[in-house]
Amino acid sequence: MSFQRFFCPQSVAIVGASQQKGKVGHEILMNMIEAGFPGKIYPVNSKADSIAGLKCYPDLLSIGQTPDLVVIVVPAKAVPEVMNQCARIGVKAVIIITAGFKEVGPEGLALEQRVVQSAKQAGIRVIGPNCLGVIAPANRLNASFGTGLPAVGAIGYLSQSGALLAAILDMANANGIGFSKLVSIGNKADIDELDVIMALGEDPDTKVIAGYLESITDGNAFVRRAEQISASKPILLIKAGGTEAGARAASSHTGSLAGGEIAYECVFERAGVIRCDSIEQQFNYALAFAYQPLPKGDRVVVITNAGGPGIMAADAIERSGLKFARLDPKTEEALAARLPAAANIHNPVDVLGDALADRYEFAISTALDDPNVDAAIVILTPQAMTQAAQTAEALVRVCSARPDKPVFACFMGAGKVAEAIQILRTAKIPQYPSPNVAVDVIRAMVDYVRWKARPKRVVKLFAVNRRKVENIVDRYVRRGLREVGEADAKEVLEAYGFVTPKGALATHPEQAASIAEQIGFPVVLKIWSPDIVHKSDVGGVKLGLKSTQEVMDAFDLMMYRIPKKVPNAKILGVFVQQQVTGGKEVILGMTRDPMFGPLMMFGMGGIMVEVMKDVSFYLAPLTGEEARQMLMSTRTYKMLQGVRGQEGVDIDAIAEALQRLSQLATEFPQIKELDINPFVVGPPGTVPIAVDARMSVEKD
Repeated sequence: MSFQRFFCPQSVAIVGASQQKGKVGHEILMNMIEAGFPGKIYPVNSKADSIAGLKCYPDLLSIGQTPDLVVIVVPAKAVPEVMNQCARIGVKAVIIITAGFKEVGPEGLALEQRVVQSAKQAGIRVIGPNCLGVIAPANRLNASFGTGLPAVGAIGYLSQSGALLAAILDMANANGIGFSKLVSIGNKADIDELDVIMALGEDPDTKVIAGYLESITDGNAFVRRAEQISASKPILLIKAGGTEAGARAASSHTGSLAGGEIAYECVFERAGVIRCDSIEQQFNYALAFAYQPLPKGDRVVVITNAGGPGIMAADAIERSGLKFARLDPKTEEALAARLPAAANIHNPVDVLGDALADRYEFAISTALDDPNVDAAIVILTPQAMTQAAQTAEALVRVCSARPDKPVFACFMGAGKVAEAIQILRTAKIPQYPSPNVAVDVIRAMVDYVRWKARPKRVVKLFAVNRRKVENIVDRYVRRGLREVGEADAKEVLEAYGFVTPKGALATHPEQAASIAEQIGFPVVLKIWSPDIVHKSDVGGVKLGLKSTQEVMDAFDLMMYRIPKKVPNAKILGVFVQQQVTGGKEVILGMTRDPMFGPLMMFGMGGIMVEVMKDVSFYLAPLTGEEARQMLMSTRTYKMLQGVRGQEGVDIDAIAEALQRLSQLATEFPQIKELDINPFVVGPPGTVPIAVDARMSVEKD
């Protein structure tokens, strides 16, 4: 959809404009006038002839023209009639500032649905209700009750919270931060966050998209569209609140470990969205992305006039995973030739406390010319000889002459560097209070560059037996059974190329002994009951049974003790299974988020998954590279590679298993949770075994 009428209207009607100061209708009208809006403004108020020198109209119909944009500030119950008037005169863009809709309960929800239905019938697009409004500084549009028109800039901002956007406006105005557009989406009755993000993605005045969200309307669409937009413009989001996934009871390890925020982390990682922890961090990032070039690599040089802050920067760079640039010998020779003998010509370059602006300018320009440098941090502390303002001007000159590498300033202090900081702000050079903040910003930019350079996503499809899985899953769904029996769960896995241990169900001890003899010792016994999910918790797992007598004794003991511990459980028998020895135990899992679909999990297996919780998640479907990244992002990965002389395991086999599980989860939305734990994997060339499986299904 086009946002032209919202961002660049030629005429605006304000329904509910008020003469009374302090009323929202008055503040919006005055904001429009004080912003210098160049188009027509139509105040609508049946009880006034004029407001602020503008002719007032009793209703929209009496204007005689069709406004490009209508801003509604009347009480909630009067909004439907205003929307009817909008439909009659052909209005296509409406902002409903008014609160009192779904945020107040069922009655408000019904009213909101009525408004949306009439808007859709008339082809009207609506922002709100319960929102702050829309601001487009370059177009002198302030159709909001936020205070003051912000400076023109390259940051587009959207917010689900009007109050937060008001605070952001105040902070931005105090710090000279400019915007291309600002949109308060409120209740998202019609236009939602993705609509605005897409509009900002197409907006030539917006270089960076930032925002605050509490929810996402359409998970699948968000992932797809945000990924496309992130390829050309960074998206920086603060996300508050979790998903329903964390609220419902989970029977699997995967489900219990996938907290509400895990889904959003996975989605943002897939889509290239940069998640911010605070407004301060968000604007630190936004200023850098908007006004500095992206770094071509992760090598950082530091220029400072004080040793302590230089060391702080070096420590932060090392902790962040960035590289401390190793300066070219020619660079160090050039620095040595003109800097004082006591200066440090290695990174961090210390120009000493008596450095004047010209010394800084030489050192910065020389360092930026080094081919081994991708980004620079310039630190200044106000000492007796320091020329803070002149140094800031010198930094502006250097950056103008070398626009291909990002530069970040850390002029530390307050009053003595205030003028210098203003010079840097005017020149759009990001200024941060400490080196740690600058390093955090560079880290975010480097991560974004790497995301953009990632290989094209190619999801491999394996030859599988879908029909077999359909039969098993449909049988459970038809019967209303959530938990899939272990034998059936393993049949599902086998249909997707997994190897499982030999085993069979026994209903009496002699049968268990006979099965054990056929399989070969040692064996494992597991209680078989649809009502017992965690078997080991009730003594329902016996390992290392080496004879028929041990098998029969274990069988009898289980059947005696477990009914007493779980008297209401329906016990069908005991599963006798080949015991898998050797190899390392990992867990592969899936839990289905109600908004975003299947989330894949990898971690250390057995009971250690509950103790260590060293797991990684990623959104399905998985590529081979994403599966490997899941492994590499855990501490478990080093153990799998082999440490202290121990042989490593087949990493590629685990990655393939994750991809197969991802395909299963993608092709069968009825599967809600799935664990393979343990998944035993040995050295390259051996066959990994899905030792135990747990699966739950629901009607899709």
